[in-house]
Amino acid sequence: MRSNPPEINNHFLRQFSEFLEFQNGTSTDETVLTSRGQDLDRHEQTPEEILEASYSDLRRALADELLERIKGCSPKFFERLVVELVVAMGYGGSRVDAGQAIGQSGDDGIDGIINEDRLGLDIIYLQAKRWEGTVGRPVVQAFAGSLEGQRARKGILITTSRFSQEAKEYVTRIEKKIILIDGERLADLMIDFNIGVTEVNSYVVKKADLDYFDAG
Repeated sequence: MRSNPPEINNHFLRQFSEFLEFQNGTSTDETVLTSRGQDLDRHEQTPEEILEASYSDLRRALADELLERIKGCSPKFFERLVVELVVAMGYGGSRVDAGQAIGQSGDDGIDGIINEDRLGLDIIYLQAKRWEGTVGRPVVQAFAGSLEGQRARKGILITTSRFSQEAKEYVTRIEKKIILIDGERLADLMIDFNIGVTEVNSYVVKKADLDYFDAG
C-alpha cells in the first residue's frame, strides 16, 4: 500500500500511467473530439446539405429575434400582430374587414375576432398571451369558458412562451376546437407568412435538366 505523500506534485503523479498519458496528450478530450467530429461531418456533407443547414441556422436565429422583439412590444401590439398573422394565413380575406383586435376591459377574455371565411359564416376568437412562463391548463380552460360565453365553437390561443402538457391534453378532450400556438410555432408562422420580416436574399438551386439532353 502506498503511504500518503507529503506533497502531491508532478513528480509524485508521474508514477501513474493515466497522468503520463495526459501529459503526452494521449488522453481523451471530449471537446476536441466533438469539434473534430463536427468538422468531419461538414466535410462529408454535400453543398446542398450545407446550404440547408445554414438556412436552418439563420431561420432559427431569426425566430429567436422575433420572439425577443415581440416580448419588448406592448400587449396591444401583440394582439394586433396575432390578428394580422391569422389574416395572412388566409382567414377572412382582407385585414380591414376580416379581423378585429379587441383587447378592452370587459372583453370576456377575448383579444380578437376573425371571420373563418370571407362571408363570415363562422367566427374564430383569438386570445394572445405575451408571457414568459408556461401557460397551464387553467388559462386554456378559462379561454374555453370565454368561448362558451360568446356561443363560439372555435378559438386560437397564442403565446410567446409554451403550453404545459396538461393544457395540450385538455384541448383534445373538449368539444370546442381550440388551437394552441406556442412561441416557437408563432415565430415560424411569422416567417412563413411574412409578418414582421423582410426578404434580404433569395437563392435558387438548379440542376442539369436530363430530359433536355436526352432529347438531343
